Amino acid sequence: MNAVELAGLTKRFGQTVAVADLTLEIAEGEIFALVGPDGAGKTTTLRMLTGIMNPTSGRGSVLGLDTVREAEAIKEQIGYMSQRFGLYSDLRVEENLHFYADIYGVARHGREEKIDQLLAFSNMKPFKKRLAGNLSGGMKQKLGLACALIHTPRVLFLDEPTNGVDPVSRRDFWRILYQLLEEGVTIVVSTAYLDEAERATRVGLLHQGRLLAVDTPHRLKRLIDGVLLEVRADRPRPAAAALRRALPGHTVNLFGDRVHVVSQVPDETRAVVTTTLAREGIALESVRPADPSLEDVFVAVLGTRGGNDHASAN
Repeated sequence: MNAVELAGLTKRFGQTVAVADLTLEIAEGEIFALVGPDGAGKTTTLRMLTGIMNPTSGRGSVLGLDTVREAEAIKEQIGYMSQRFGLYSDLRVEENLHFYADIYGVARHGREEKIDQLLAFSNMKPFKKRLAGNLSGGMKQKLGLACALIHTPRVLFLDEPTNGVDPVSRRDFWRILYQLLEEGVTIVVSTAYLDEAERATRVGLLHQGRLLAVDTPHRLKRLIDGVLLEVRADRPRPAAAALRRALPGHTVNLFGDRVHVVSQVPDETRAVVTTTLAREGIALESVRPADPSLEDVFVAVLGTRGGNDHASAN
Protein backbone atom coordinates (compact mmCIF):
# COMPACT_ATOMS: atom_id res chain seq x y z
CA MET A 1 0.00 0.00 0.00
CA ASN A 2 1.13 3.54 -0.71
CA ALA A 3 1.31 5.91 2.23
CA VAL A 4 1.14 8.99 -0.01
CA GLU A 5 -0.23 9.51 -3.50
CA LEU A 6 -0.22 12.68 -5.61
CA ALA A 7 -1.95 13.01 -8.98
CA GLY A 8 -1.46 16.23 -10.92
CA LEU A 9 -1.14 18.22 -7.70
CA THR A 10 -0.88 21.93 -8.55
CA LYS A 11 -0.83 25.11 -6.46
CA ARG A 12 -0.98 28.64 -7.83
CA PHE A 13 -0.69 31.92 -5.98
CA GLY A 14 -2.10 34.41 -8.45
CA GLN A 15 0.09 34.17 -11.54
CA THR A 16 2.81 32.26 -9.68
CA VAL A 17 2.84 28.48 -10.00
CA ALA A 18 4.40 27.14 -6.79
CA VAL A 19 3.78 23.45 -7.54
CA ALA A 20 3.06 22.17 -11.05
CA ASP A 21 1.35 18.89 -11.91
CA LEU A 22 3.06 16.79 -9.25
CA THR A 23 2.40 13.05 -9.66
CA LEU A 24 4.11 10.75 -7.18
CA GLU A 25 3.65 7.65 -5.03
CA ILE A 26 5.42 7.06 -1.70
CA ALA A 27 5.27 3.55 -0.29
CA GLU A 28 4.66 2.71 3.34
CA GLY A 29 7.84 2.21 5.30
CA GLU A 30 10.25 4.34 3.28
CA ILE A 31 12.12 7.58 3.80
CA PHE A 32 11.34 9.80 0.84
CA ALA A 33 13.41 12.97 0.40
CA LEU A 34 11.99 15.87 -1.57
CA VAL A 35 15.03 17.87 -2.66
CA GLY A 36 15.37 21.29 -4.18
CA PRO A 37 16.63 24.85 -3.63
CA ASP A 38 14.67 27.57 -1.85
CA GLY A 39 11.52 28.36 -3.80
CA ALA A 40 11.34 24.92 -5.41
CA GLY A 41 7.91 24.20 -3.90
CA LYS A 42 8.90 21.80 -1.13
CA THR A 43 7.07 23.54 1.72
CA THR A 44 3.95 24.13 -0.39
CA THR A 45 3.86 20.44 -1.30
CA LEU A 46 4.09 19.33 2.32
CA ARG A 47 1.43 21.81 3.39
CA MET A 48 -0.96 20.41 0.81
CA LEU A 49 -0.23 16.82 1.86
CA THR A 50 -0.82 17.61 5.53
CA GLY A 51 -4.18 19.27 4.85
CA ILE A 52 -3.00 22.75 5.81
CA MET A 53 -3.44 24.10 2.29
CA ASN A 54 -5.75 23.06 -0.54
CA PRO A 55 -4.39 22.49 -4.04
CA THR A 56 -5.55 24.60 -6.96
CA SER A 57 -6.04 21.42 -8.96
CA GLY A 58 -5.14 17.75 -8.84
CA ARG A 59 -5.47 15.55 -5.79
CA GLY A 60 -3.46 14.06 -2.97
CA SER A 61 -4.08 11.31 -0.46
CA VAL A 62 -2.34 10.15 2.70
CA LEU A 63 -3.07 6.64 3.99
CA GLY A 64 -5.96 6.51 1.53
CA LEU A 65 -7.53 9.72 2.91
CA ASP A 66 -8.16 12.68 0.61
CA THR A 67 -6.11 15.72 1.64
CA VAL A 68 -9.04 18.10 1.06
CA ARG A 69 -12.20 16.19 2.02
CA GLU A 70 -10.61 14.24 4.88
CA ALA A 71 -7.96 16.68 6.10
CA GLU A 72 -8.95 16.40 9.78
CA ALA A 73 -8.78 12.61 9.68
CA ILE A 74 -5.32 12.84 8.11
CA LYS A 75 -4.05 15.10 10.90
CA GLU A 76 -4.87 12.37 13.43
CA GLN A 77 -2.63 9.90 11.57
CA ILE A 78 0.41 12.06 10.81
CA GLY A 79 3.12 14.09 12.45
CA TYR A 80 4.22 17.36 10.88
CA MET A 81 7.31 19.36 11.76
CA SER A 82 7.43 22.68 9.92
CA GLN A 83 10.55 24.75 9.30
CA ARG A 84 9.71 26.88 12.32
CA PHE A 85 8.21 24.31 14.63
CA GLY A 86 6.20 25.95 17.39
CA LEU A 87 8.20 25.16 20.49
CA TYR A 88 7.47 27.36 23.48
CA SER A 89 10.74 28.79 24.75
CA ASP A 90 9.35 29.62 28.20
CA LEU A 91 8.24 26.02 28.78
CA ARG A 92 10.54 23.23 29.86
CA VAL A 93 11.28 20.31 27.56
CA GLU A 94 8.80 17.98 29.27
CA GLU A 95 6.19 20.76 29.43
CA ASN A 96 6.38 21.20 25.66
CA LEU A 97 5.76 17.49 25.25
CA HIS A 98 2.75 17.60 27.57
CA PHE A 99 1.41 20.61 25.68
CA TYR A 100 1.53 18.78 22.34
CA ALA A 101 0.10 15.66 23.96
CA ASP A 102 -2.90 17.77 25.00
CA ILE A 103 -3.24 19.20 21.47
CA TYR A 104 -3.26 15.71 19.95
CA GLY A 105 -5.59 14.33 22.60
CA VAL A 106 -3.14 11.80 23.97
CA ALA A 107 -4.66 10.01 26.94
CA ARG A 108 -3.25 10.79 30.38
CA HIS A 109 -2.92 7.09 31.08
CA GLY A 110 0.46 5.99 29.77
CA ARG A 111 1.46 9.51 28.73
CA GLU A 112 4.41 9.77 31.12
CA GLU A 113 5.80 6.49 29.80
CA LYS A 114 5.44 7.75 26.24
CA ILE A 115 7.22 11.01 27.08
CA ASP A 116 10.03 9.16 28.84
CA GLN A 117 10.36 6.88 25.82
CA LEU A 118 10.62 9.84 23.41
CA LEU A 119 13.12 11.65 25.62
CA ALA A 120 15.31 8.54 25.79
CA PHE A 121 14.83 7.91 22.07
CA SER A 122 16.07 11.41 21.21
CA ASN A 123 18.78 11.50 23.91
CA MET A 124 16.96 14.40 25.57
CA LYS A 125 16.28 12.80 28.95
CA PRO A 126 19.06 14.72 30.78
CA PHE A 127 17.49 17.97 29.56
CA LYS A 128 13.83 17.35 30.42
CA LYS A 129 13.80 20.20 32.98
CA ARG A 130 15.60 22.70 30.72
CA LEU A 131 13.70 25.60 29.16
CA ALA A 132 13.25 25.02 25.43
CA GLY A 133 14.61 28.52 24.79
CA ASN A 134 17.94 27.48 26.30
CA LEU A 135 18.46 24.48 24.03
CA SER A 136 20.96 24.39 21.17
CA GLY A 137 19.68 24.38 17.59
CA GLY A 138 20.14 20.65 17.23
CA MET A 139 18.43 19.91 20.53
CA LYS A 140 15.47 22.12 19.57
CA GLN A 141 15.07 20.09 16.38
CA LYS A 142 15.12 16.84 18.34
CA LEU A 143 12.55 18.20 20.77
CA GLY A 144 10.41 19.31 17.83
CA LEU A 145 10.60 15.80 16.43
CA ALA A 146 9.65 14.29 19.80
CA CYS A 147 6.61 16.61 19.95
CA ALA A 148 5.59 15.56 16.43
CA LEU A 149 5.79 11.90 17.54
CA ILE A 150 3.86 12.22 20.80
CA HIS A 151 0.67 10.74 19.30
CA THR A 152 2.46 7.89 17.46
CA PRO A 153 1.84 8.96 13.84
CA ARG A 154 1.96 6.51 10.94
CA VAL A 155 3.41 9.07 8.53
CA LEU A 156 5.87 11.79 9.50
CA PHE A 157 6.31 14.95 7.39
CA LEU A 158 9.46 16.98 8.06
CA ASP A 159 10.07 20.32 6.34
CA GLU A 160 13.83 21.00 6.17
CA PRO A 161 14.31 19.72 9.73
CA THR A 162 18.10 20.13 9.74
CA ASN A 163 18.29 23.54 8.08
CA GLY A 164 20.96 25.57 9.90
CA VAL A 165 21.86 22.68 12.20
CA ASP A 166 25.50 21.67 12.68
CA PRO A 167 26.77 18.51 10.89
CA VAL A 168 26.97 16.41 14.07
CA SER A 169 23.37 17.22 14.99
CA ARG A 170 22.29 16.48 11.42
CA ARG A 171 23.89 13.04 11.66
CA ASP A 172 22.22 12.37 15.02
CA PHE A 173 18.85 13.51 13.64
CA TRP A 174 19.09 11.07 10.72
CA ARG A 175 20.07 8.28 13.09
CA ILE A 176 16.77 8.87 14.90
CA LEU A 177 14.89 8.81 11.58
CA TYR A 178 16.36 5.41 10.77
CA GLN A 179 15.16 4.13 14.14
CA LEU A 180 11.66 5.39 13.32
CA LEU A 181 11.84 3.64 9.96
CA GLU A 182 12.56 0.35 11.71
CA GLU A 183 9.39 0.89 13.74
CA GLY A 184 7.33 1.16 10.55
CA VAL A 185 6.91 4.94 10.35
CA THR A 186 6.83 6.35 6.81
CA ILE A 187 8.91 9.54 6.57
CA VAL A 188 8.64 12.31 4.01
CA VAL A 189 11.39 14.88 4.46
CA SER A 190 12.20 17.98 2.45
CA THR A 191 15.77 19.21 2.34
CA ALA A 192 18.11 21.47 0.43
CA TYR A 193 21.08 19.30 1.44
CA LEU A 194 21.77 16.86 -1.39
CA ASP A 195 24.39 14.97 0.61
CA GLU A 196 21.72 14.39 3.25
CA ALA A 197 19.22 13.15 0.66
CA GLU A 198 21.58 10.30 -0.22
CA ARG A 199 20.48 8.68 3.06
CA ALA A 200 16.87 8.40 1.88
CA THR A 201 15.25 5.35 0.35
CA ARG A 202 14.16 7.40 -2.68
CA VAL A 203 14.67 10.98 -3.77
CA GLY A 204 12.54 13.40 -5.77
CA LEU A 205 14.37 16.30 -7.44
CA LEU A 206 12.14 19.38 -7.41
CA HIS A 207 12.80 22.64 -9.25
CA GLN A 208 10.44 25.58 -9.73
CA GLY A 209 7.53 23.42 -8.64
CA ARG A 210 8.23 20.62 -11.11
CA LEU A 211 9.45 17.13 -10.34
CA LEU A 212 12.50 16.52 -12.54
CA ALA A 213 13.30 12.94 -11.50
CA VAL A 214 12.39 10.34 -8.86
CA ASP A 215 14.37 7.23 -7.94
CA THR A 216 16.78 5.72 -5.47
CA PRO A 217 19.98 7.74 -4.97
CA HIS A 218 21.97 4.98 -6.67
CA ARG A 219 19.78 4.90 -9.77
CA LEU A 220 19.56 8.69 -10.00
CA LYS A 221 23.33 8.80 -10.40
CA ARG A 222 22.98 6.81 -13.62
CA LEU A 223 21.30 9.87 -15.14
CA ILE A 224 24.74 11.42 -15.60
CA ASP A 225 25.32 11.06 -19.33
CA GLY A 226 29.06 10.51 -19.62
CA VAL A 227 32.08 10.25 -17.35
CA LEU A 228 32.54 12.66 -14.46
CA LEU A 229 36.05 14.08 -14.23
CA GLU A 230 37.11 15.73 -11.00
CA VAL A 231 39.62 18.51 -11.54
CA ARG A 232 41.72 19.86 -8.68
CA ALA A 233 43.66 23.06 -9.27
CA ASP A 234 45.25 25.77 -7.15
CA ARG A 235 42.65 28.34 -8.26
CA PRO A 236 39.39 26.41 -8.73
CA ARG A 237 37.10 29.33 -9.58
CA PRO A 238 39.23 30.73 -12.44
CA ALA A 239 39.83 27.12 -13.53
CA ALA A 240 36.08 26.51 -13.83
CA ALA A 241 35.61 29.70 -15.84
CA ALA A 242 38.45 28.78 -18.22
CA LEU A 243 37.15 25.24 -18.72
CA ARG A 244 33.64 26.47 -19.50
CA ARG A 245 35.13 28.55 -22.33
CA ALA A 246 37.34 25.74 -23.56
CA LEU A 247 34.70 22.99 -23.35
CA PRO A 248 31.44 24.26 -24.89
CA GLY A 249 28.73 21.63 -24.73
CA HIS A 250 30.21 20.07 -21.60
CA THR A 251 28.74 20.35 -18.10
CA VAL A 252 31.33 22.21 -16.04
CA ASN A 253 30.55 23.14 -12.43
CA LEU A 254 32.41 24.25 -9.36
CA PHE A 255 31.91 22.16 -6.19
CA GLY A 256 33.87 23.68 -3.33
CA ASP A 257 37.57 23.35 -4.19
CA ARG A 258 36.92 20.99 -7.12
CA VAL A 259 35.71 21.42 -10.67
CA HIS A 260 33.47 18.71 -12.11
CA VAL A 261 33.40 18.12 -15.85
CA VAL A 262 31.02 15.63 -17.50
CA SER A 263 32.41 14.29 -20.77
CA GLN A 264 31.56 11.71 -23.42
CA VAL A 265 35.23 11.54 -24.42
CA PRO A 266 37.16 11.65 -21.13
CA ASP A 267 40.64 11.11 -22.60
CA GLU A 268 40.24 14.02 -25.02
CA THR A 269 38.68 16.18 -22.30
CA ARG A 270 41.56 15.42 -19.93
CA ALA A 271 43.99 16.68 -22.55
CA VAL A 272 41.96 19.88 -23.03
CA VAL A 273 41.88 20.44 -19.26
CA THR A 274 45.66 20.07 -19.02
CA THR A 275 46.46 22.44 -21.89
CA THR A 276 43.81 25.00 -20.94
CA LEU A 277 44.91 25.37 -17.35
CA ALA A 278 48.59 25.49 -18.36
CA ARG A 279 47.80 28.28 -20.82
CA GLU A 280 45.93 30.20 -18.10
CA GLY A 281 48.79 29.81 -15.63
CA ILE A 282 46.68 27.72 -13.27
CA ALA A 283 48.49 24.86 -11.53
CA LEU A 284 46.73 21.54 -12.15
CA GLU A 285 46.94 19.17 -9.20
CA SER A 286 44.94 16.25 -10.63
CA VAL A 287 42.22 15.25 -13.06
CA ARG A 288 40.60 11.87 -12.56
CA PRO A 289 37.27 10.03 -12.95
CA ALA A 290 35.01 10.26 -9.91
CA ASP A 291 31.64 8.95 -8.78
CA PRO A 292 28.90 11.56 -9.23
CA SER A 293 27.08 12.96 -6.22
CA LEU A 294 23.39 13.80 -6.14
CA GLU A 295 24.38 17.42 -6.59
CA ASP A 296 26.06 16.52 -9.89
CA VAL A 297 22.89 14.70 -10.90
CA PHE A 298 20.67 17.64 -9.95
CA VAL A 299 22.73 20.08 -12.00
CA ALA A 300 22.87 17.70 -14.98
CA VAL A 301 19.14 16.94 -14.90
CA LEU A 302 18.34 20.61 -14.45
CA GLY A 303 20.30 21.37 -17.60
CA THR A 304 18.48 18.78 -19.71
CA ARG A 305 14.96 18.92 -18.25
CA GLY A 306 14.61 22.14 -16.33
CA GLY A 307 16.16 24.80 -18.49
CA ASN A 308 19.57 26.40 -18.35
CA ASP A 309 19.42 27.75 -14.82
CA HIS A 310 22.20 25.64 -13.31
CA ALA A 311 21.50 26.55 -9.71
CA SER A 312 22.99 24.42 -6.99
CA ALA A 313 20.50 22.97 -4.55
CA ASN A 314 22.80 23.59 -1.63
